[in-house]
Amino acid sequence: MPSFDEVLKEAGEFGRFQKRVFFLLCQTGITFSFLFASVVFLGRVPDNYWCRIPGAADLSEKCGWTLEEEQNFTVLPLLLVNGSSSGRCERLDVTWDAAAGCASPLAHPLDGRAGSPPPLATCQDSWVYREPHASIVSEYDLVCGHAWMLDLSQAILNLGFLTGAFTLGYAADRYGRILIYLLSCLGVGICGIIVAFVPNFTLFLVFRFLQGIFGKGTWMTCYVIVTEIVGSDQRFVGIVIQIFFTLGIMILPGIAYLVPTWQGIQLAISLPNFLFLLYYWVVPESPRWLLTRKKGEKALKIMHDIAKHNGKYLSPHYSEITVNNVEVTNPSFLDLVRTPRMRRNTLILMYAWFTSALIYQGLVMRLGIVGGNLYLDFFISGAVELPAALIILMTIDRIGRRLPFAISNIVAGIACLITAFLPEDIPWFKTTVATLGRLGITIAFEIVYLVNSELYPTTLRNFGVSLCSSLCDLGGIIAPFLLFRLAAIWLELPLIIFSILAVVCGILVLLLPETKGISLPETVEDVEQLSGYAVYFLTFT
Repeated sequence: MPSFDEVLKEAGEFGRFQKRVFFLLCQTGITFSFLFASVVFLGRVPDNYWCRIPGAADLSEKCGWTLEEEQNFTVLPLLLVNGSSSGRCERLDVTWDAAAGCASPLAHPLDGRAGSPPPLATCQDSWVYREPHASIVSEYDLVCGHAWMLDLSQAILNLGFLTGAFTLGYAADRYGRILIYLLSCLGVGICGIIVAFVPNFTLFLVFRFLQGIFGKGTWMTCYVIVTEIVGSDQRFVGIVIQIFFTLGIMILPGIAYLVPTWQGIQLAISLPNFLFLLYYWVVPESPRWLLTRKKGEKALKIMHDIAKHNGKYLSPHYSEITVNNVEVTNPSFLDLVRTPRMRRNTLILMYAWFTSALIYQGLVMRLGIVGGNLYLDFFISGAVELPAALIILMTIDRIGRRLPFAISNIVAGIACLITAFLPEDIPWFKTTVATLGRLGITIAFEIVYLVNSELYPTTLRNFGVSLCSSLCDLGGIIAPFLLFRLAAIWLELPLIIFSILAVVCGILVLLLPETKGISLPETVEDVEQLSGYAVYFLTFT
């Protein structure tokens, strides 16, 4: 019987059919980037807010004050008492009497002792915002002592990604790629709508978590489907999907600029997921997966459809297709570490995912501290990533995957180290070197997707990619804490840590086998036969 790759070559490895499916599934990268980075705009801290003195609301209504007038009566006396206070996290420890005069309610002594200033009190759930529904910060009072809860919302999302990697990655290998993809699109859309209308922050976190689970399901499953329906020489499509992720990063600030409220932004980035349900009629199940589940007739029917759309014709003797006698089993973590080369690949890939995510998010947040125009800065930060995909596309089919993977990590590490010791009086040069580090780690981040999918057999591919990429989510959870905690000790200390992690990763990935031009492995035995540098201390043989 012919192999799947032989049949695929005759049906067309990247014809009209694959290009159509590829373009449709690439749109998932845009919506996933919306979910991944939306906290920047959903959680935007208001420019103008202050703590309201008890009784101020009634007196303000009685006197017909504008918000500016109430703010003047609240904050200006506080500045006289404590010039270092902005009136955001503390207030005068007084209560306004509705019977007080409207002209100057704080004109008389307020603590019973003439001539002594009124004491201060910590603000407790009494903030006033000039734009009350512009972000979840103003919606749920995530300021001052509650500011950490905004970071919690992003950590919860990453925890959802982590959970989705395990649960939906496993489900896609057991029940099918397209089924899990469609269910995930439905789930992320429904949860996204609910997030926009939840009455409290607790429910916001719950459905944000569920969004993370389903969002990871859409992203990883679409990536695997695209990789499995093209030939070995066309697997660069996995890199092109990353370009659509970057396009989403560039589109997001435009949506946030045009939509004034966080609920509107949330709906705008969630509703497109329902359009992907139409893919039920145009995107087939992965024929590779069907073959591993002993569904050869369905796989052969799809291959005939692919050949027909590509203007080709399959020979009549293609009545059956083989995948090298694959034994169908439900995937487990032990399958990824049971044999020497699988174990080596898994450990290195997990570290590469963790390092890439940690450094990538850390550098993005570090550049964001500079300030300026949020929308423009965010757009530029996305545009910086576009050359990464172009560099990869120009190199991976010429010199392979392994060398660019290693060099990009090492360049990122060296750039971070140099940036840490550059003087502050040449900010343009320091920013340029830091941007080089951002470009390097972006290249590494994009290559790890491709290499991860190429180093696992079909029976374990979705589960293996999902499991290894779960370390990406762990890195995303740790990144803000590592950045801000270490920066409090020394501003450039995080860059030193990033440098060490990246250089070590660059050395380790050299130990992976080269996958340029090889057929996707169908079994664990195929993976064990891939050649690479010997590394006895990682194989535990």
